[in-house]
Amino acid sequence: MNLLLAAIAPICIIIMFIYFKDKYEKEPKRLLFYNFLLGAIVSIIVTSILYYVFDIVLPLTNKTSIFEQFIKAFFVVGLIEEFSKYIIIRYFAQPNKAFNEPFDGIVYAIMVSMGFAATENIFYVLEGGYPTALARAFTAVPAHATFGILMGYFMGKAKFSNNRFVLNLVGLVLAILFHGAYDFFLFIDFIPGIWVGAFISLFIGLVLSRKAIIKHQQDSQFKEEI
Repeated sequence: MNLLLAAIAPICIIIMFIYFKDKYEKEPKRLLFYNFLLGAIVSIIVTSILYYVFDIVLPLTNKTSIFEQFIKAFFVVGLIEEFSKYIIIRYFAQPNKAFNEPFDGIVYAIMVSMGFAATENIFYVLEGGYPTALARAFTAVPAHATFGILMGYFMGKAKFSNNRFVLNLVGLVLAILFHGAYDFFLFIDFIPGIWVGAFISLFIGLVLSRKAIIKHQQDSQFKEEI
């Protein structure tokens, strides 16, 4: 039970952080929970299926090949995981009438991303114990949050734009790029010191995420009503 709490704690902290950053018009708690649940279950299922298919079509077996690890980071892990989150935000959250300001893109993307991260984190922590829980609380979990915020920022803009398709796609691609970069530097850890690149990409993601949050807060049409 304690390990389970250790796995879930950073997820809850990030969710509460974003929830309180949604200053002007809170989202329905039930809808937030549904998005979290879809991220935790449906997104994981979609990811697992796509991983299985990709492993059959193009198996990547050479762990010391930089090229193969690049393909794995960006076109397998990054693309598949972010696409599995994207389809939930795009076809479940974005069309909902409660999605009524750009900041909602960040809120719902975080709920889906944290749902995915929760399931993933539970498996890793139950296997690796408290050291894994502590390490992932400051690396993988906030990384998933930054991917979600960056995607959600553009999907929030897309909801109220005539260029919805393009902006949605930009959000997806940006999340894939940051996810891929983060994983790539970890996958090629056979090169001494290269793992630092993962933390640099995470730091850049955090900086951009902060700016995205502030920007959508400033642009909220509900701001004047408070």
